[in-house]
Amino acid sequence: MDFIGRHDDYEQGALREAELDPDPFRQFVRWLADAEAADLASPNAMVLTTVGPAGPTSRTVLLKDLVGARFEFVTNGTSRKGRALAADGRVSLLFPWYALERQVLVDGTATAASDGMSDRYWASRPRGSQLAAWASDQSQPIASRDALEGRMREVEQRLAGAGTIPRPPHWGAWLVEPARIEFWQGRPSRLHDRLVFTREPDGWRIERLQP
Repeated sequence: MDFIGRHDDYEQGALREAELDPDPFRQFVRWLADAEAADLASPNAMVLTTVGPAGPTSRTVLLKDLVGARFEFVTNGTSRKGRALAADGRVSLLFPWYALERQVLVDGTATAASDGMSDRYWASRPRGSQLAAWASDQSQPIASRDALEGRMREVEQRLAGAGTIPRPPHWGAWLVEPARIEFWQGRPSRLHDRLVFTREPDGWRIERLQP
């Protein structure tokens, strides 16, 4: 693989101030709709970076909703990211819409959502996903795939007669309140468009950043 000699260019679009919505959430929804219309795989996928005792770490999770100008996702509270979130709410979210030559980067603070919000989303999950949340001690070692599937069978048997699967106490929703939202559009010759919203007491400041 010759990545040193590979020089992809970006020519699909532009991001100009005159076309930017003054509300970053409306602008985000517009771009998310574009990603859905382009039939991208998991357009709501985002890279979540948290800060734990050993430093920052990242993984992909799914955006579930925009709630009161906050980004919602769910996780197991005993997982590596769940423990990091409980200790330090500083996070970043990256939406990597590579096929559209676009990215959105969100920096902000995550807080646990209410039990009611977590319950509402839990009730919408497929039964299999609910059972898996009980079967998996997320981020903890396990001897083998067979052992994991054995735990799933045990949970299925234990809850076979339950009409409604209860939400695990360690599982729930989180809300990210952004302090900064950057919209990135690839442009030719690496002169990319970067427009960033920064939260201030009286609203949002908009700036263009050099690429």
